[in-house]
Amino acid sequence: MPDETSNSVGARTPWQVTRSVWYAMFMREAVSRTMANRMGWFWMIFEPVAFTTIMVAIRGFIRGDRFIVNAEYIPWLITGLMGFFLIREGMLRGLGAINGNSALFAYRQVQPVDPVLVRNVLEGLLRSFVFLLFIAGALMLGTDLLPDNGIRALGWWFSLWTLGLGLGLITSVAGTLVPEVGTVIRMINMPLLILSGVIFPLNNLPHWLLEYLLYNPIVHGLELMRAAFFEGYQVVNGTSATYFWLFTLSTLTIGLLMHLRFREKLKVK
Repeated sequence: MPDETSNSVGARTPWQVTRSVWYAMFMREAVSRTMANRMGWFWMIFEPVAFTTIMVAIRGFIRGDRFIVNAEYIPWLITGLMGFFLIREGMLRGLGAINGNSALFAYRQVQPVDPVLVRNVLEGLLRSFVFLLFIAGALMLGTDLLPDNGIRALGWWFSLWTLGLGLGLITSVAGTLVPEVGTVIRMINMPLLILSGVIFPLNNLPHWLLEYLLYNPIVHGLELMRAAFFEGYQVVNGTSATYFWLFTLSTLTIGLLMHLRFREKLKVK
């Protein structure tokens, strides 16, 4: 007669199974992201460096920094770029997460939402490490990039990652079911970077135009993170933490509902 006690002790709870799946997928993604492509780390560091260098080079012609109150242009620009890249990568990594792990869906423990969550967690950790490298490098070069309110800065950094996760959940489903969606999302990246106030401050824009730009939640998140970095920084008029979190929670809810609704279709794509 089998020992029921030993069977019950050996059985794992659903949470333990899920945690094991996430850990295995995380290690797989981490090795693939950092080791398989030798240029991976280079591009993560080079892209913001190139953007910063280009903008500093043309700053003398545009003089965008004169409109920034209580913040130096280079630290202001770097914080904006890092925050935007965190959201962008969360959105883009979701696009290929399901197709890139389709073979794993043969195991019933693995669901389509798992690779999206794992990829976003990994991307958040990598981007946080790169940001710390930039802060350390700026300090060595004599530029103060330390946040004036570290707790608020960390909170808004996590908030931006959460927005990227919500968008990634949506794009992972939409991009898998309709491949053309991925092309459109990649095309809007550069316009979105400009319209989010990453490179130039938005306060000097006409009020009628600013009203439309404030529908973009990225503007709110970046401005509030900058306010945590620079004491006395004047955020764009109309910036709202409430609006940012309502939008973010909406994307998380819609994304999870989409995964629940199309779970079986995503497994066979």
